[in-house]
Amino acid sequence: MTAADPFAAAFEAARAAAAAQEVPVGAAVVRAGAVIAAAGNRTLRDRDPTAHAEMLAIRDACEAIGNERLLECDLYVTLEPCAMCAAAISFARIRRLYFAACDPKGGAVEHGPRFFSQPTCHHAPEVYGGIRESEAAELLRGFFQARR
Repeated sequence: MTAADPFAAAFEAARAAAAAQEVPVGAAVVRAGAVIAAAGNRTLRDRDPTAHAEMLAIRDACEAIGNERLLECDLYVTLEPCAMCAAAISFARIRRLYFAACDPKGGAVEHGPRFFSQPTCHHAPEVYGGIRESEAAELLRGFFQARR
């Protein structure tokens, strides 16, 4: 799969997560112009609080390239990563992070602990937020409104 629109894979994974009654967040890892891993949230299915889209995509990408470091990889996510996912992004040495919607309550990149700005952070990717934000926000809003 090419990365002509790398967010397409992330949004596809987010919609699949919503269809499975999971919070609709999707992530895709891109290397050399191709999506090498994509995943949506699976915390309910896997009964695993760490099964966030970013964590799953990072795990799959590491497996795909045979290395725990994703030095030449970029991550595309439909929602600002939480602290756990930001730490994994740092540990994996992701080159660039692109995210759609901000998460003022649970985000840890531009909100909350601002993980990559902390002196204890060993690697901070380039960060680009707000890309396709309204699309991601609407997906999340619709998901949660349907549950009220």
